[in-house]
Amino acid sequence: MLSPGRILRAPAVQALLCQLAAFPLTLLAVYVLARAGANPSYFSAALAQGLFAALFTGWRRLARWWLAIQFLFPLALLGASQFDIAPWLFLAVFLFMLVLYWSTFRTQVPYYPSGRAAWEAVAARLPAGRPVSVIDIGSGLGGLVLDLARRRPDVKATGIELAPLPWLASWLRARLTGSRAVFLRGDYESLDFADYDAVFAYLSPAAMSALWRKARREMRPGSMLMSYEFAIDESTPGASVEVPETGRTLYIWHF
Repeated sequence: MLSPGRILRAPAVQALLCQLAAFPLTLLAVYVLARAGANPSYFSAALAQGLFAALFTGWRRLARWWLAIQFLFPLALLGASQFDIAPWLFLAVFLFMLVLYWSTFRTQVPYYPSGRAAWEAVAARLPAGRPVSVIDIGSGLGGLVLDLARRRPDVKATGIELAPLPWLASWLRARLTGSRAVFLRGDYESLDFADYDAVFAYLSPAAMSALWRKARREMRPGSMLMSYEFAIDESTPGASVEVPETGRTLYIWHF
């Protein structure tokens, strides 16, 4: 169960609160201009809303790119209102994005597909000649897990995904192809990393510190943590593998 404090600390939630805090100031600015004899337009109101929201965002010290999003968001809404778009379409897009990204506002981990070159690099670094249990945290559509299950009969390949739509797609892919791959829906923080010989992650820079704390606390001797593209500031990896044709790196920590 997420605590209210943790939800409120999520950058997307703070950005929304900044927009809400800016709205009374926008109304006040429009009122003052109207009393002064001006005739403020919707465009000027949107500009004021974006400016106030950006100022609140800067005060909250969110990442700099949030400033641009906050400033442009009211203008984008105003622009969208100029088109004759059916209300149900907005709802459909919202629901689709919800089941696709789910709690990205909290985890700050969007959907990142790793790709076949990364799968090859991961498979090449797994121990050979013995059974290996591997978990892909944030497994998306399941490509890596399905590939490992197909490539290595001695690998117990598992993926865990929080967002419902990617999880469902990966689960169906496994069932329709008769794969041994296992797909769980949930938060990887509920797992015990001690159950796995290898943990693979393709998350985001914002998630790496928490991942490292969990790995250091739970992973057993002889296991390995692999992170694609994103390093961990708190620890130097034991190996860094340049993945061909991607310009990305697979970082590996041995415990």
